[in-house]
Parts: sequence; C-alpha cells; structure tokens
Amino acid sequence: FKEVHEEEKSRLVGNVFSSVASSYDLMNDIMSVGLHRLWKDRLVSKLNPFPGMKHLDVAGGTGDVAFRILETLNSVKRRATQDVLEDNLHEKTQIIVCDINPNMLNVGKKRAMERGLGEDKSLIWVEGDAEALKFEDNSLDGYTIVFGIRNVTHIEKVLAEAYRVLKQGGRFLCLELSHVEVPVFKELYDYYSFSVIPAVGELVAGDICLNDSSCRVSEG
Repeated sequence: FKEVHEEEKSRLVGNVFSSVASSYDLMNDIMSVGLHRLWKDRLVSKLNPFPGMKHLDVAGGTGDVAFRILETLNSVKRRATQDVLEDNLHEKTQIIVCDINPNMLNVGKKRAMERGLGEDKSLIWVEGDAEALKFEDNSLDGYTIVFGIRNVTHIEKVLAEAYRVLKQGGRFLCLELSHVEVPVFKELYDYYSFSVIPAVGELVAGDICLNDSSCRVSEG
C-alpha cells in the first residue's frame, strides 16, 4: 500500500477519482463480485425512503445510490393506498447527490439522462465537501455515504457535519468495508485487498490507490 501524509490525501484521492470516474461502477462490480449491488439495496431498504423526504447522498457522484432511492420511492407511490401516505405523495421530494469531484458528478448526470431521469426535479446534483457541507442545520431527513468515508481526510468532521444537517430523528447510514477478525478469512481478505484490488484497479483505470488499505493516511 501507499502511505501519504494527511495534507496530500485530498489531492491524491481527487486525482484518483478523476481518472476512474467513468469506470468506477464497473470496478465496484469487479472488486466486490457484484455484491455491492446487494449491499446498496439493503442500505436503501434500511433507509426506508418516503415521499416528501429531503435526503443527502454524500460521495455519491455516479448516482448509484440515488437512483435506487428514487426507484424505491416510485414503488412506494405506486403502492400507496393509505390516506396518510397519499397526503405525502405531492410533497416535494429532494434526493441530493453531493460529491467533491465534478467528474464523478458528470458521470452521474449522464447516467440520469440515460435512465430518463434527466428532467426529474427531485434529483439534485451538488459539488461539495463532506467536511464542510453547505446545508442548513436540521434540514435533512436522511444522509447516506457509501464507500466514501474511507477517502475523506477528517472522518470526525464528516460525522459532525452529518449530525449538524440531519433533523432530529433523521437517519444516518454508512456503508463501508471493515476489518476481518477471523484469522483464515483475514488472510484471504488482506490478500484480496492488497493484491487483487490494486491489480484490478491498475488494469481497469491505471490507478492502484482505490481503497483505504492501499491509500492509507500516515500519521508521521
């Protein structure tokens, strides 16, 4: 893996994602053997989206999570039978995709057009920093960050910002890879992380710094 100093991490991560933006979702498919799709579906199920919600998906530039949320909301609307739910159907839903990298956002916008969502007013694209969000306090019903928190420089700032912008009772969901404690599986996981993922990254996008294990912040 490559160790980098804290002040270099933002620049390095930005360069990596600029170069892999167009192939990012393909790499997720290859690296997780398609499992990321199931994980994201589970995340959205846990989020339990509802019509009229104001939701923020951070580091979600390609729109993969946002599209799932919109699909779930459309299903909810089609199934709506209760008066209470019907009352919420016409409230303004906002699914905000926030990413610090404009190249990732451009990929997401293009995918939205391909899915027929280019004119969907509930889908909003914002270039922004997870460590300094430009949203009001207590203004959001939900916050998701998927495979993104590993790439920020100051995790504590990201969490503080998430807490600040969420309404009381709002939902925070983070999907991220973690450490494996079982010895046998740990060896397999470490081999996959340190050998397979960097090799795939270099093959597909010409970059090897694609996960937190191979792009670690140095405390020195």
